[in-house]
Amino acid sequence: MLYREVGQFKTSYAADQAIFPILQDRWFVLLVIAAAFLVVPLFADQYLYTEVLIPVLILSLAAIGLNVLTGYCGQVSLGTGGFMAVGAYAAYNLALRLPDSNLIVVFLFGGAMATLVGLLFGLPSLRIKGFYLAVATLAAQFFLEWAFARVKWFTNYAPSGSVAVGRMELFGVAIDTPARRYLLVLSMVVLLAFAATNLVRGRIGRMWMAMRDMDIAAEIIGIRPLQAKLSAFAVSSFYIGVAGALWGFVRLGSWEPLAFDINRSFQVLFMVIIGGLGSILGSFLGAAFIVLTPIFLNQLPNALGISLSTAAISHIEFMLFGALIVFFLIVEPRGLARLWAIVKEKLRLWPFPY
Repeated sequence: MLYREVGQFKTSYAADQAIFPILQDRWFVLLVIAAAFLVVPLFADQYLYTEVLIPVLILSLAAIGLNVLTGYCGQVSLGTGGFMAVGAYAAYNLALRLPDSNLIVVFLFGGAMATLVGLLFGLPSLRIKGFYLAVATLAAQFFLEWAFARVKWFTNYAPSGSVAVGRMELFGVAIDTPARRYLLVLSMVVLLAFAATNLVRGRIGRMWMAMRDMDIAAEIIGIRPLQAKLSAFAVSSFYIGVAGALWGFVRLGSWEPLAFDINRSFQVLFMVIIGGLGSILGSFLGAAFIVLTPIFLNQLPNALGISLSTAAISHIEFMLFGALIVFFLIVEPRGLARLWAIVKEKLRLWPFPY
């Protein structure tokens, strides 16, 4: 009843093509964003900021980047961790060598450098696809891990191979508390998520989806594979690079190349698959699922009064986590975003049968 569209008329093309054409959707999104900016800082503690909110937001941004490439353009990639590392190390070197650089510029520079690397490793997509492209991006992951571990210039010749960021400031305000770091990340994620939503709905997004659905037919109707695939790699790598810079600066503070290993690539890929391919909302849902489920499973034995060792809890966590992933993929292969769409459809028709 609350989700009915009765009386909502569209009298222009712009209204019909709005991001949220239904009034209830617009109000819901505005309320969620307002609550994230105004309500959460009033109640959140340090653990909620550092272990839940900030990781979910940053990994959501990385999942949006991978979703652009895999979900919308159909190009499989296993090099997400490597591209995040490019963004993190590029941002670190700019902040190190130009200390007066604006923090936003530092993060965007990380995304720009990841874009260049993504374009380079996206060139094989013009000749290969599917499993072979996945192997090519996996090679990019291993090469980038090796480069950041062996080329000492990237780490400013640190003997340990790890790097650490200094004091962060934005427009003269020190980003030195979890609340300020959260608001910084939230602002960037909201802006970039809306930009991605507009992008996939426009001409470039339709070009990507045509290439995903049937590349030969897309080429016949005039879509150039070079432009479509490389633009998807560029946009995807930019988002992933910015996420890597945020992960290094805001989430970790100090890191080594293993922070962006192949496990990070698989983690982001699982977020996209579970959340829903070809869905910006699915990127957020998948990131929340991947981050929150292990925390919940880790706390469950203590909540039930079951005494288990740390090793046993860790093993049970991995088994249950894997079982939940398989369960969700069997129940709804199109991800959590599709389940949310089904709920909305039922609300539209309630109380009539679906």
